[in-house]
Amino acid sequence: MRRWFLSALLLLQAIALACAADQKVLAADDVEAQSTQSESAAQTDIGPGEHHAWNPYQSGWELVSEAMVELRKIRPPTHRRSKKQTGFFTALFQYAVKALPSLRATAPPAHEHTAPVITGPLLDGVKLLQQAADQNNTDAIYLLGQFNFYGNYSHPRNFKAAFDHYYRLASQYGNSSAQYMVGLMYATGVGDAVERDQAKALLYHTFAADQGHTRSEMTVAARHMNGIGVPKNCEIACKYYKRVADKAMTWFRSGPPGGITIIPEAYRLSDDVGGVYGEGASFVSSGINALKASPNSDVYASIDDVIEYLDLMSQKGDFKASFNLGRLYYEGQRGLERNVDLARRYFLSVTTKYWRSKDGRSVDGAKPQLEKTASKAAGYIGRMWLRGEGAGQDFKAAQKWFERGIKHGDAQSQWGLGLMYLHGYGVRKNVPRAFELFKAAADQDFSLAHVALGALHLDQGQPDDLKIANSYFEAAARWYNLEAQYYLAEMIHHGVGRDKTCGVAMQYYKNVAERSEPLVSSWAEANQAYEDGDLELAFLDYVMAAEQGYEKAQNNVAFLLDPTHSVFSLPDWLKRQTSKPRLLQNTALALIYWTRSAIQSNIDSLVKMGDYYLGGIGTEVALDKAAQCYTGASEYFQSAQALYNLGWMHENGVGLTQDFHLAKRYYDQALETNEEAYLPVTLSLLKLRVRSAWNTFTRGRINSIQDEPAPKKNWSLKEWIQNFLQDESVYYEDAYEEFYDETITGSDGEPMGDELDAEIDGIFESFLILSLVASIMFLMWYRTQRQQAHRQAQENAARQQQAAAGIPPPQNGMPPGHRAPPFPPMGDPNFAQWGAGGVGH
Repeated sequence: MRRWFLSALLLLQAIALACAADQKVLAADDVEAQSTQSESAAQTDIGPGEHHAWNPYQSGWELVSEAMVELRKIRPPTHRRSKKQTGFFTALFQYAVKALPSLRATAPPAHEHTAPVITGPLLDGVKLLQQAADQNNTDAIYLLGQFNFYGNYSHPRNFKAAFDHYYRLASQYGNSSAQYMVGLMYATGVGDAVERDQAKALLYHTFAADQGHTRSEMTVAARHMNGIGVPKNCEIACKYYKRVADKAMTWFRSGPPGGITIIPEAYRLSDDVGGVYGEGASFVSSGINALKASPNSDVYASIDDVIEYLDLMSQKGDFKASFNLGRLYYEGQRGLERNVDLARRYFLSVTTKYWRSKDGRSVDGAKPQLEKTASKAAGYIGRMWLRGEGAGQDFKAAQKWFERGIKHGDAQSQWGLGLMYLHGYGVRKNVPRAFELFKAAADQDFSLAHVALGALHLDQGQPDDLKIANSYFEAAARWYNLEAQYYLAEMIHHGVGRDKTCGVAMQYYKNVAERSEPLVSSWAEANQAYEDGDLELAFLDYVMAAEQGYEKAQNNVAFLLDPTHSVFSLPDWLKRQTSKPRLLQNTALALIYWTRSAIQSNIDSLVKMGDYYLGGIGTEVALDKAAQCYTGASEYFQSAQALYNLGWMHENGVGLTQDFHLAKRYYDQALETNEEAYLPVTLSLLKLRVRSAWNTFTRGRINSIQDEPAPKKNWSLKEWIQNFLQDESVYYEDAYEEFYDETITGSDGEPMGDELDAEIDGIFESFLILSLVASIMFLMWYRTQRQQAHRQAQENAARQQQAAAGIPPPQNGMPPGHRAPPFPPMGDPNFAQWGAGGVGH
C-alpha cells in the first residue's frame, strides 16, 4: 500500500514538474517577444490622434530610426492561451498538484529584484535610444520611459527610471503625455517610484489637460466630481467632461452613416466568478440579482456554447437561430469578435427562405413568423450596404433591402431609408419623407429613429419643438444611445428646452465620455493582457482607466490587489508558496480603489471596505468605520454579506455592543435577503443559541435571545367586531358542531354547515351594527330634548323678571321699537308655510 501511494505521489510530482517546465518555457518566450506593443510604445497611454508628437528633425533622430530598426528584429510574441473555466475534475487535479510538496533538488531561484540581463537587438536598440536621449531627443526620452514602465520588447520594468524619463520630458519640454504619466505615478505611487501625492498628481494632470490631453481631462473631471485631492466642484468637472464628450462625438460621427460601431470592453473581472465574494455570496449574484437557471435558460452558458448551439440549430433549418447568429456576429461583444462577413452570410440564409433571389418575390408556403424574421434580416443587410461593411458601399442595394423590410414593418429598414432621404444617400433629399419613416420607426421604440426625430425638432428651435425633441432624446437615452445622451447634456448645459442643472449635465457628459472607450481608455489593452495572463500589464492599464473615473476599472484594480478574493483556498500547510508579483502587493492602494468604487454605488466594494477596516488590511484597524460600511450596505441595499457581518460583530462584541438578540436579528435578515446563506446562517444560529443559553444560565450581562413580542395592531371598529365574534365563537364551537351536522345538504347537494356559519355570522354582525346605530340616534335625540328644555326654562325665567320690572313683552318675539321682518322667524310655526309660499305672498 505504501509503495503504491509513493509511486502515485512520484508520478504526480513528475507531471507537476513537467507542467512547470512547460510554463517556464512559455513564459520565457512571452517575455522575450512582447513586441506587439512595440510600435505603439507611445500609444499605450494615449488615445488615437493623441500620440506623442514625433519630431524627425530634432537632434539624434537618426539614432532613433536605427533603434527602431533594431527593435523590429525582435520576434513577435505567441499569444498565451486564454483563461477558461475548468471542470470539476480538472480543478480537483490542479489543487492536488498544488498540494504536493515540492521535492526540487535544484538551487533556489534568483532573487526577485535581480536585474535581468538584456541582450541582442533589444540591447542595441536601447543603447541607440540612450545616445539620442543624451542629445535631448524627446522621442528617445519618451520611448525609454515607456520601455521601463510597460516592459515593451521584454525590457525589464524599472518604475524609478521610467519616472525620471517622464519627469525630465514633462518639466523641461512640457510634453503633455509625459505630464500625464507623471500625474499617474504621483496619484498611485505605482512601483514605489514616488510617494503618493494627490496634490502633485492633480497639478500635472491639469497641465496636461490644459494642452488637450484627453485622459488627463477625464482624470481632472473625475477628481473634481468626487473630491479627490480637491474640493468637489461640479462646474469644473462638467467643463472637462464636456471637452471629452465633444471629442467623442466628433470621432463617433466621423464614421459611416449611423456613426462608428462601439463594442463595449469595460467589465468587472470579479463578475466572472460571481462577484468579489464568489457566486451566491456577492451582492451582484445573490438575492434579487441571483441568476435563476431553468431548463430553457442559458444563464450559465458561455458565449462559445451559445454559438455552438445556435449553429447546430441553424444547420437544421431554424431560421431564428440563423438570424440570432447573424446579429451576434454583426454587433460583436466581449469574447466574440465582430465578423460582418459571417453575419451577412447568416442574414442571407434567412432572407433566401422567404424571397426569391431572382425577382425578389416571396416564396409560397413560407413558415409562420418567417416573414417578420426575414424583414429584420433585410434591415441588417441594407444597413451593411449603407455603411459599406463587409463590402463596398452600395446605396442602391441598401435601398432595395430597406424597401423589402419596410413592406413588413421593420423598424431598422424604416430608419435606414429615412436616413438616406434625409442626407441624400443615393436618392434625392426628401425631408418630409424621411420624417415620416423616422416616425414609423420611432413608434416601434427604435432608438436611432428617436435620435433622428429629436434632432429634426431641435433644429426648429421653437419651444414646442424643444419639448418634443427632449422627449425623443430621453426615449433613446433609455437604450443608452450615445448621441441621445450627448444631446441631452448639451440642452441641459446650455439651458435649451431644459433647466440648467450642472449635476445632470455632468452625468450625461460623463456617460458619453466613458462609453467612447476606443478613443479615451486602455480597456482593450487591459483585457487582452489579462486574458494573456500578464497580470502586471493588465494592472497598469486598469489603473489608467480607474484614474479616469471608470468604476469597473477601479473595481478591477482593487480585485487584482486584494489578497483575500480566493473563492476556495487551501490550508497554509497544503499550499505551494507562490506569492504575487511585488507590483500587485499593495493593500493600501486596494483600499483606495475599493473606496472609490463604493462611492460610485458598488455594494460589494462597500462591504470590502468594511473587511479592510475590520481586519486592518492596508490601514489601521477601525471597527467603527467597518460597522458604518456594513450598515450602509445593509440598510440601503440589503447586502446579505453585510447583514451577516453585523450579526457576527454583535455576537462577538467586536466594534458593536455584544448583543445575542440583535445578532440573531441580523442573521435572520441575512437569510431572508439571500436564501443561499442557509448553511452559514444556520450554523451561526446554532452556535449563537448555545452561547445565549449559557449566558442565561450563568446570568451573564449580555442580552440573550428573547421571544419576539406579538405585533400589536390598531383595529378598526369592523375588525374589532369581527375579532370579538371570532373569539366568542370559540366557546360555542363544540356545541355548534353538534347542533349543525355538516351532512345536512342544501338544494345544490353540498353540505350546509359553511353556509349556515356565514349566514349566522352576517346576522349577528348586522344586528350589532344596527343596535349601535339606534343607540347613537337615541343619544342624539335625548341630548336635543335636554337642550330645548333648558332653553325654555331660561326664557320663562327671563319673562318673569321682565313682568316683575314692568317691561312689556316683545311683539312677535322682537324687542320694543323694532319693526317685525317681512317673514316669520325660524322658530315661528308659520315659517314652514312662508317657505312654501303660503304666507307673505
